Amino acid sequence: MGSAPAIGLCVKCLHQRVVRNTRGSVFSLCRRARDDPAYPRYPRLPVLVCGGFEEGAEVRVDEHDAEG
Repeated sequence: MGSAPAIGLCVKCLHQRVVRNTRGSVFSLCRRARDDPAYPRYPRLPVLVCGGFEEGAEVRVDEHDAEG
């Protein structure tokens, strides 16, 4: 996915899900967007400030599951 500065806060956020599509592209999905339209589903990176940021544990990677 790259280094932390390239994706900003999302790398440590509880609400982030890393998604890879069948072509090998990698996306950072904000799961807060499911319940709150104020959050973009796929935020423009790097995210440096986010009111919904909650520090989480690990980065989850879902293969071939890019949501549109």
